[in-house]
Amino acid sequence: MAAEEGVGTTATFRRVYETLKAELLHDSAFDFNEDAVQWLDGMLDYNVLGGKLNRGLAVIESYKLLKAGSEPSEDEVFLACILGWGIEWLQAYFLVLDDIMDNSQTRRGKPCWYRVPKVGLIAINDGLILRSQISRIFKRYFYGKTYYVDLLDLFNEVEFKTTSGELLDQITTNEGKKDLSKYTADNYRRIVEYKTAYYSFYLPVNIYKIVFTYCKVACALLLSGWNLDDYVQTTHILVEMGVYFQIQDDYLDCFGDPEVMGKIGTDIEDYKCSWLFVQALARVNEKQKCILFENYGKSDPACAEKVKALYKELNLEMVFSQYERETYENLTSDIEAQPNEAVQAVLKSFLHKIYRRRK
Repeated sequence: MAAEEGVGTTATFRRVYETLKAELLHDSAFDFNEDAVQWLDGMLDYNVLGGKLNRGLAVIESYKLLKAGSEPSEDEVFLACILGWGIEWLQAYFLVLDDIMDNSQTRRGKPCWYRVPKVGLIAINDGLILRSQISRIFKRYFYGKTYYVDLLDLFNEVEFKTTSGELLDQITTNEGKKDLSKYTADNYRRIVEYKTAYYSFYLPVNIYKIVFTYCKVACALLLSGWNLDDYVQTTHILVEMGVYFQIQDDYLDCFGDPEVMGKIGTDIEDYKCSWLFVQALARVNEKQKCILFENYGKSDPACAEKVKALYKELNLEMVFSQYERETYENLTSDIEAQPNEAVQAVLKSFLHKIYRRRK
């Protein structure tokens, strides 16, 4: 029954996308010619519709859980879908530009948008269009709502802190290229604290993950008429969940299956201040340290394999497994301490989805 309901929700969510896309392609604020309409049509399908849609669907699921026994109306579900698509649009905007900055090859199992023939650096403007379309969508459906200003402020804050996080990523990586010994546990945690306090992240592919973990719940709370200021502890739990998500990604970048993840991990080649590197640096002897420093950040696949072999020699897979188990137990305890059962249900739903994930 739950599976059937999930299929129905996904179908509803996708139908709302078609509605939003049709409205944007024929936006009266700009006279798009046929070539532009065709370009936007393909660009939106490739970048907005190309993912698993988990973040957008989570808004609907969260909203239903927060209603706690009261079935949402068709109009309420529709608005929840729009908020969900707002997050998917924001994610697409970040990823299009992020892939260019990282010189990435693939995204979601296919070439990055800027690597598609005839696209190239037009993708920069496409990313900006994606961001501007969020405002168009929200104005159409939420203008006049009591939470409209809060909603715009939330998305603007997410964007500001995410792009600030990209700056932190670049600075941290540049420093690491000069001296890998700066990638210590304290510095790694300092970066995570920045992500916690400012929702800015050093690893671009993880920037949106913590932000959206918070954002999708915040959207559901706003839609339910709740005050975000009353849920400071909830935000803390979500941020810690996002840190856990990031560390999972660091692990999967090295030990995950590229076919399952839809991309090839490059943290080692890209000099990233990865959780695995920090853990390795804390455990190596002098000989192992030389191997790590001589091979980290090199584009040669053989060098990357030597680093991975060292990670295995140091039993980092077991270290991660222990970390994951302890983190799950701590988060579960914090969640169950929350006074509101509906909020507990939302948080547990997210935690169960990411625990021991493989992509």
